Amino acid sequence: MKIGIGSDHAGFELKGKLKEHLEAKGYEVVDYGTHSLDSVDYPDYGKAVANAILAEEVEKGVLICGTGVGISISANKVKGIRACVCSEPYSAKMSVRHNNAQIIAVGARVVGEDLAKLIVDEFLAEEFEGGRHQRRIDKMLEIEK
Repeated sequence: MKIGIGSDHAGFELKGKLKEHLEAKGYEVVDYGTHSLDSVDYPDYGKAVANAILAEEVEKGVLICGTGVGISISANKVKGIRACVCSEPYSAKMSVRHNNAQIIAVGARVVGEDLAKLIVDEFLAEEFEGGRHQRRIDKMLEIEK
């Protein structure tokens, strides 16, 4: 599976650790930035990863900022994207099973490295259940119109 990853300056160090973790597990990881600790704006990176998913450059996305909130909101502004900020593995799992989320976001100032790895692993291990959940996804897509 090909994973897009992106962060702002607050998530830069955790992004590097998650990238290494994912590559060690055999994922191909495309890094959409940022590439330094210099202050940047998280919407740029949320948008980049979201657009990469829609363009089918990558299958799933991982985003990191200070809290995970701003970068996930930014990704969700891209029509057709469902990005969830999660601070524990259960929500990450359910975001895929029930909400068919394409992107997981974590907060580098909220979760530590080990917990972030667990969250991302749960997210990537799951599949959408469909069924009654598809009806709900369809309703979300109608809201976007």
